[in-house]
Amino acid sequence: MARLPIELVGQTIAPGTQATVVLPVPDTYLRQGSGMPVHVFHGRRDGPSLFVSAAIHGDELNGIEIVRRLIGLKRLSKLAGTLYAIPVVNIYGFIANTRYLPDRRDLNRFFPGKTGGSLASELAQVLFENVVTKCQYGIDLHTGSNHRDNLPQVRGNMTDEIVLSMADAFGAPLALNTEGIEGSLRYSAETCGIKVLLYEAGGALSFDEFSIRAGVRGITAVMEKLGMLSARKGVRRRKVALQVAHDRTWSRAPASGLFRTKVKLGERVRKGEILGTIHDPFSKASFDLISPKSGVIIGAQSLPSVYKGDAIMHIACFETLSQAEAQVDKYSEIVMGEETFA
Repeated sequence: MARLPIELVGQTIAPGTQATVVLPVPDTYLRQGSGMPVHVFHGRRDGPSLFVSAAIHGDELNGIEIVRRLIGLKRLSKLAGTLYAIPVVNIYGFIANTRYLPDRRDLNRFFPGKTGGSLASELAQVLFENVVTKCQYGIDLHTGSNHRDNLPQVRGNMTDEIVLSMADAFGAPLALNTEGIEGSLRYSAETCGIKVLLYEAGGALSFDEFSIRAGVRGITAVMEKLGMLSARKGVRRRKVALQVAHDRTWSRAPASGLFRTKVKLGERVRKGEILGTIHDPFSKASFDLISPKSGVIIGAQSLPSVYKGDAIMHIACFETLSQAEAQVDKYSEIVMGEETFA
């Protein structure tokens, strides 16, 4: 039986075709019109529906480039199921080079949204009603915030066998078993029975080639796992063993000043180890940043100036630290060593 076409805000997409549909959203204050473009690939063959969303926070650029490269893949012409790819959800923050909306709200705390609410609620409702609820699966793309860089990692409900299989297929070496935050896209989607994986990599307002390559590679691997794409003939995907953290913590600044790090992302650290030093810019005083637990550095502040209490180093804890660190190194070699990675 032939697949039926789908309709999105009055636009019909036939099986075996693709289209860019612009979802209507509130105008900017210049009244020049606004919209949220969604790239829809509706395969000829039956299969699941997947959304891939980027830039829910407007300064998270890696995801935008990941989506741009994803929709350019020739493999999508043989897609089974339907792919909804949204390069920029928070168009207002993107225009202003900021994480937030113009009213300083965090869009990822207002899902599923509602009509007649705040700008955040309106925007969330547009995406959720028109795209998210049409899917069985989702991959939400993020980066670090507030001058923080994240090691490529996936997050989700790893006690859910389907989400865990998606995480394993994605191929990132490290995974965090985390609960969704109420109001987030992931939490609201999971409430509707949609399986969602988060990909965190790199920092805000910049491109990181490693993070981008890993993202495209991971998404296509998940699509293969879901049966949306066929494995490429003659191409064997190299992968590393997924390490799921059993705990995580932050190392916080014991004093204000200028921070100099002694460790890097992906490095193994021990409880009590000195991660870096905070120097008083006006005297010889200094204060060591100490690791509260043994683990692997998965996130770090990149801005040297810090205040007391700032979260400086994000540490994930694993059963076997040496293996987790080794998988990170191996993963980097695989991703950057491949000529074709998608």
